[in-house]
Amino acid sequence: MKNQWITFFGGKIHVKVEGKGVERLINQLTRSHLTIWNVKRQGTTAITFFMRLQDLHKLRHQSRKYDCKISFLNGQGAPFLWKRVLKNSGFFTGFLLFFIVITILSNIIWGIQIKGASPQLEHQIRKELDKLGIHIGKLQFFVDDVETIQRKLEDRIPELTWIGVELNGTTFHFQVVEKTIPEPPEKKSPQDLVATKKAVIVDTFVENGQQMVKINQYVKKGQLLVSGTIGNEHNEKQVAAIGKIYGKTWYKSTVEMPLESDFQVYTGKEKRKYSLNFGSVKVPLWGFGKIEYKEYDSEKEPHKINFIKWSLPVKYEETTVREKENVKRKYSEKQAIDAAKEKARHDLKSKIPTDAKVVDEYVLHEKVENGKVNLSIYFQVIENIAIEKPIIQGDIE
Repeated sequence: MKNQWITFFGGKIHVKVEGKGVERLINQLTRSHLTIWNVKRQGTTAITFFMRLQDLHKLRHQSRKYDCKISFLNGQGAPFLWKRVLKNSGFFTGFLLFFIVITILSNIIWGIQIKGASPQLEHQIRKELDKLGIHIGKLQFFVDDVETIQRKLEDRIPELTWIGVELNGTTFHFQVVEKTIPEPPEKKSPQDLVATKKAVIVDTFVENGQQMVKINQYVKKGQLLVSGTIGNEHNEKQVAAIGKIYGKTWYKSTVEMPLESDFQVYTGKEKRKYSLNFGSVKVPLWGFGKIEYKEYDSEKEPHKINFIKWSLPVKYEETTVREKENVKRKYSEKQAIDAAKEKARHDLKSKIPTDAKVVDEYVLHEKVENGKVNLSIYFQVIENIAIEKPIIQGDIE
């Protein structure tokens, strides 16, 4: 197999030798270690065979000694193929330029279609697309992928409930679902408001129903806060109790914070590399050389290459290489305690309602051992503790 490739790249010729001394010539070529193969006799005074192109001058030199006539039937291999390419270079150059132009045109954004949006929202979407660099005439290689575009539009335009993004050939298609104005709340059935947890009442706001608790009163979980039964014993009726009852509640948090910890951060140095990927074969375009960073992360962003309406089996890939380094963080005991408190506050926020307010905190237990700070904290929180509880007809006396 190796010899076949060497012969292909070096070239071979099909030779015809005529004359009375052809047999002596063949013997002499063999003694001279000149490689020939597929030797065939053509009549009594002619022989054909294949030989390497690089040995042609040796053949001519030997043929003069034996009064033989040499003619070349054809040439094969890379040198002859390249000669034919050069002969037709105008055609190949034109075809290559045509292919490049069509490929570039096939990867330009030629259309942006937005469906399901009001004129005002469509105008706003187009403005945001311009900010993202998505407009007619822009090469698709230099815009974000559809998932990133979708996420950025939903983050930037509050009027969007959802937007679907699809790149079909050279056209971006956007399917929009707008946020709808909520309908007026349905009329509620008779209900009470009861406590979700134990608390001390600090404030009340009752819109409908009869308040059953007072400020500074201690209540238990499930205790009636606002009754949906109003009126007197002669004129009693059930309504939907509506309101907010704010109580002081308590949360306990236990956290652990090491005095020393290792983690990785980005240094800010980065390198970009560009390549064409033909399946598993990668052809570098820009950003050659070895990565000099000891530790790094690589982020690859592939882009499909289209030809008219077809996706070619090749991708343009942009790779961002970011350097990172190991950092050792050391806390003093005081710093570790402060960091533990901050972590406890952060954890608490995930447990309480968004409108709740932390009013106080107490350290119940503090201990430093085995290179760690162990902390137990008690938080006082003011939050709405009222929850709806339907009034069942059987409960009404």
